[in-house]
Amino acid sequence: MAAYSYTALDSAGKKQKGVLQGDTAKSVRAQLRSQGLVPLDVDVVNQASTQKSTGFSLFQRKVSVAELALITRQIATMLSAAIPLEESLLSVAEQNDKARIKNIIMAVRAKVLEGHTFAAGLAEFPQVFDKLYRATVAAGEKTGHLDKVLDRLAEFAERRHAVRQKVQQALIYPSIIILSSVSIVGFLLSYVVPKMVAVFQQSGQLLPTATQILLAISAFVQHAGWYLVAAVVIGIIVWNRLLKRPIFSGWVDVWLLKLPLIGKSIRLINTARFAHTFAILNAAGVEVIEAMRVSSDLVANSAIQKALVAATRQVGEGVAISRALKETGYFPPMSIYLIASGENSGQLDAMLERTAKNQETQVEQSINIMLTLFEPLMILVMGSIVLFIVLAILLPIFNMDQFVH
Repeated sequence: MAAYSYTALDSAGKKQKGVLQGDTAKSVRAQLRSQGLVPLDVDVVNQASTQKSTGFSLFQRKVSVAELALITRQIATMLSAAIPLEESLLSVAEQNDKARIKNIIMAVRAKVLEGHTFAAGLAEFPQVFDKLYRATVAAGEKTGHLDKVLDRLAEFAERRHAVRQKVQQALIYPSIIILSSVSIVGFLLSYVVPKMVAVFQQSGQLLPTATQILLAISAFVQHAGWYLVAAVVIGIIVWNRLLKRPIFSGWVDVWLLKLPLIGKSIRLINTARFAHTFAILNAAGVEVIEAMRVSSDLVANSAIQKALVAATRQVGEGVAISRALKETGYFPPMSIYLIASGENSGQLDAMLERTAKNQETQVEQSINIMLTLFEPLMILVMGSIVLFIVLAILLPIFNMDQFVH
């Protein structure tokens, strides 16, 4: 039995969309006709077979972190109330008002009804449920604590969403400043400056160097401004394509780690994610080496990821986890101390969680420092640009005044 998304016409001629389960598309069409609907389109719901002729996947758009946290929390709550998994999935799907998410949940439920594990059903949608999610669910199914595991996954997703929201909110003000500043300067160079300076050019006087530079910049913006915008867009596209190449992206990752403040934040973010993931998997009963391997795969920075893969090999050879992580050079001393304490006390997952939270706090502090420095720096830069424009316009006026006298 599989899940099928359908589009059908009701008796009033209106289109109806939804999801039904059946052995074949033919059986689903029969169900629709029995309900008084005329089937127009019936497609099986899964990641691989929902490609349209345009080449775009039906589920190309990912489920947001907030949405994933919500459905995970709902499933965990129902499982803790001793409701069977397939009934929990059906209930969550029916409660969700977004067709995209409903289709995914129903497709996963169809796999479960066929006798597959919950983790195998989630594997049909790797863009929605990442390696951490699937590995943790698989471990929860083996140990019989799926509800507790999903509860921790929901907490992890909610924490990620909260951190992301804080960063986005913190970037709103600087983004507005940059956009406003660029717009104002562009307007001045395109419309105001040419009209003001045209008066001095007609007088035939020799213009100061600053004014000549301003005129050259203004002329460039007027005649080649759109070419500049196009060049920036093309540059962004080329940059994104280059980042898909491992060699180039690896070089960029190493370079970013060397930047002041930014490099420290990247180290803290990636090692905190490793610690969070490791803690969840370890608490779920996943074997240590496998937990470290999955946690390493989810690290975004390739340089840090390579160091963690090497650390995983060392642990497999008998080296202590804290020592192997210390040798990477990316974990703060306090984090290494907490992890070593967790190893000795048998509370590794708790210490990993504390490590991750401690590092996330440091990340927030680093971001606040960067924003605190960025705002006055941006004001200083924009003030300097405006001062240059004003002086370039006023200098010819002063020269005209001296010429008159």
